Amino acid sequence: MMPLLQVKNMTHFFSGLRAVHDYNLVINPGEVVGLIGPNGAGKTTIFNLITGVYKPTEGEITLDGENLVGLAPHEIASMGLGRTFQNMKLWRHMSVLEHVKMAHYSKLTYGLTGAFFGTPKRYREEEEIEQHSLNLLGLLGVDQFADQNVLNLPYGVQRKVEMARALAVRPRILFLDEPTVGMTPEELKVMMEIFRKVHSEFGLAIFLIEHRMKVVMELCERIQTLNFGEVIAEGTPEEIQNNPKVIEAYLGKEEVE
Repeated sequence: MMPLLQVKNMTHFFSGLRAVHDYNLVINPGEVVGLIGPNGAGKTTIFNLITGVYKPTEGEITLDGENLVGLAPHEIASMGLGRTFQNMKLWRHMSVLEHVKMAHYSKLTYGLTGAFFGTPKRYREEEEIEQHSLNLLGLLGVDQFADQNVLNLPYGVQRKVEMARALAVRPRILFLDEPTVGMTPEELKVMMEIFRKVHSEFGLAIFLIEHRMKVVMELCERIQTLNFGEVIAEGTPEEIQNNPKVIEAYLGKEEVE
């Protein structure tokens, strides 16, 4: 079976400083994979390299066999890779529904003619987009906020809106960058159920960056541990939890007198 996402020997430098070294990744359809590591290990940089925010200095990235290196983020999104951000990218002047509708526009087919002349195809597509957006908001339990300005809503609701926006591109794989950061224990519990629902409902593969070990250990089938831009361990949650290299990366090496 061809991997859904494959990264081979990816290395990246920022102004001569090596941020990622010889990184490899395989994610199969429907698989949930975690990426953990101390602050500054390079986790979000890897997300940004795969999703087109940065172009790798070296290496190959393919999605379902199609090359991603050199493509713009919106082109990669249209190919079936959705993502959220550690620091949410929400627009001050837009409603909840408008945020989710906006994510559909890379897939519009009515073109300039439809936009200028209001063709039946345009109205049909716009109606389908609105209904799909409302369905996603309903799935995540926030459709009652559809007409409200997103920045006036509680933090947990904003995170769900961002998730709905990522799902709007109809991804085959979903990248989640610290999706539970700043959440209360109750919000965390709700969000974990949403992850399970989304994974089950859409059959998505998920690639997850997360500091909360409860989330990673309960949701992920396989986990990579990153330190100083390199993978130091990969395995099941149980294997990672007991790996000496992982423990050292998080807790430091005990000095012996």
